[in-house]
Amino acid sequence: MNEKMTRNIGIMAHIDAGKTTTTERILFYTGENHRIGEVDNGEATMDFLEQEQDRGITIASAATTCYWKEHQINIIDTPGHVDFTAEVERSLRVLDGAVMVVCAVGGVEPQTETVWRQADTYRVPRIAFINKMDRLGANFEEAVNELKIKLGANPIPVFLPVGSEGNFSGIINLLTKKYLVFSNEDQGKTIEELEIPSSMQSEVASWYERLIDSVSSFSDEITELYFDGKEIDAALIKQTLKKATIERMALPVFVGSSLKDIGVQALLDGVIDYLPSPSEVPPIMGIHLKTEKQVEVPYSKDKPPLALIFKIQVDREAGAMDFVRVYNGVIRKGTSLMNITKKKRERVNRILRMHANRAEEVNELEAGDIGVIIGFKEGRTGDTIGSEGAQILLEQMHFPIPVISVAIEPNTLSDGDKLRAALSLLAQEDPTFTYRDDEETGQLVISGMGELHLDVLVTRLTKEMKIQARVGKPQVTYRESISKVASGSETFSKVLAGKENAAGLSITVKPLPSGSGTKYRQSAKVRGIDEIYLEAVKRGITNAFKGGIQFGYEVCDLEVEVTEIVFHELTASEFAFEACAAMCFDKVAQAAQPVLMEPVMKVTVVVPSQYVGEAISSITSRGGLVNSIESRTASEHIHAQAPLSQLFGYSTVLRSATQGRGTFVMEFDHYEAKTR
Repeated sequence: MNEKMTRNIGIMAHIDAGKTTTTERILFYTGENHRIGEVDNGEATMDFLEQEQDRGITIASAATTCYWKEHQINIIDTPGHVDFTAEVERSLRVLDGAVMVVCAVGGVEPQTETVWRQADTYRVPRIAFINKMDRLGANFEEAVNELKIKLGANPIPVFLPVGSEGNFSGIINLLTKKYLVFSNEDQGKTIEELEIPSSMQSEVASWYERLIDSVSSFSDEITELYFDGKEIDAALIKQTLKKATIERMALPVFVGSSLKDIGVQALLDGVIDYLPSPSEVPPIMGIHLKTEKQVEVPYSKDKPPLALIFKIQVDREAGAMDFVRVYNGVIRKGTSLMNITKKKRERVNRILRMHANRAEEVNELEAGDIGVIIGFKEGRTGDTIGSEGAQILLEQMHFPIPVISVAIEPNTLSDGDKLRAALSLLAQEDPTFTYRDDEETGQLVISGMGELHLDVLVTRLTKEMKIQARVGKPQVTYRESISKVASGSETFSKVLAGKENAAGLSITVKPLPSGSGTKYRQSAKVRGIDEIYLEAVKRGITNAFKGGIQFGYEVCDLEVEVTEIVFHELTASEFAFEACAAMCFDKVAQAAQPVLMEPVMKVTVVVPSQYVGEAISSITSRGGLVNSIESRTASEHIHAQAPLSQLFGYSTVLRSATQGRGTFVMEFDHYEAKTR
């Protein structure tokens, strides 16, 4: 297929802005679905996990392929809930463009800002769709304004709504000056083109002026035509706007109501008109393994194959399904590829193209394609696969650290092995989920991004995988650090099997600013000391980081500098240096006034204006700090920071204080010393 005819897009937004409903309409109009599935009655095609249907939210990003006006569109519907931010992250990493769905009533909400920042990180061109124009309180102009003020975008409306709330009747195409009305009888499939209502002539003229004014800043040709009073061709406007969108200088804005079947086809046209094909985006960066230099990876079908695994889903029958985005060359069924990250050879047994929950078998995936490979044994999210001859490592994805843990234990001993196997599958699918054995208590502990995240995973274990297990109360994942600089030395000497093993070390530890992680430096004189002993010292100290200082929690925000190494050729051994390093770190860190660090969350509370007082006191009474309050038409947004340990069960408290009308989202911000 011609690469110019392919689009890889994601649909992203705050929870409840209508992403999945919009995707359902897209599948219906492109002929993938013969009927529309609604989120509200648990029948959405893209929310095919049982949990998604029960909860009415998207949890996993589903990939699907559909066709519109001879173009192949690969769509990924991403979750909006902050606990599943990794799903959004890994989808954006492989997309060429995104549709930002914004609710006409709520405007730009907290999670909208988060996904916008994530899209900025991966330099993804976007178009916006202002949805829910039929809802009470819908305000198109206000929503466009918020895109500008809150996101710093350059919104350029290419469609206007006719009416709003109950009398929202259609949309006006500013480029063709036509009023589009969508038929109620066949769920909006039939579109009538009418003349613009006379009452809106002047409004349309003024929005058209604004459109030309915005677009002319990207094209001298349009500026000249405008000043000469000549007709500006719609194709020229589209071409200019597309170029500006790809450079992320413009955000074309569409409008409609997915639930009422208005405006989705126009949005599909917009995906084709303004979002880039795989060959139109700037080349991505990779690291050449032989030279270890950064190289550009320009799009090409003729080069050796190169692809990135961005998601793994484990299917009962098929095993691990690796979702891949192909950047170069062609991947064919039955061939062998190299997992460049893991340095292992893998075989491509089958290739599938996903249509939400239905799969179609294909023989090959070309550069620019998104599909599923079955047969990889070692693949993990973020791995690069390619040919052995041209090994380029694509930029890794970064995932937030899990901050909340619960203990889990099987009901029966025989379920123990099954539970571990299931946890390993879940960890393979979800990079923000981890499990470990707690050495002190002997419990199996699972960690994730939030209460909802863990709740969803535990429900999957019991319902999908049929494992009976008991789950403890959520616990906070603490860290340890130090509060002052300290130095010290340690010597180690032990006779083992008749040979003396000895080593000596001096180190300095110092605290680092919050969020710095751990650093290791080596400034000792090392002349004549073998590299393996230096490695042993580093290993001893970095392993000690995981064991903590006082309480056994991992350490963070400190730097260790090795200032002196005492080395005797006859008594030196790797074992001695590793043990000495661990003991030395332990001794010096104890002297540096160790502190317990707790995760502090960034919280955004959205409440109706009359409940601001209650909402603020509910945060401050939990040790939180209010940073700012932002007023909206119908609600107030309170931005605050609070320790995670105080936020368990907060949603219930907030609901009862605001008669069920307050909502909040939180995400990890930083670790700080625990004072209480």
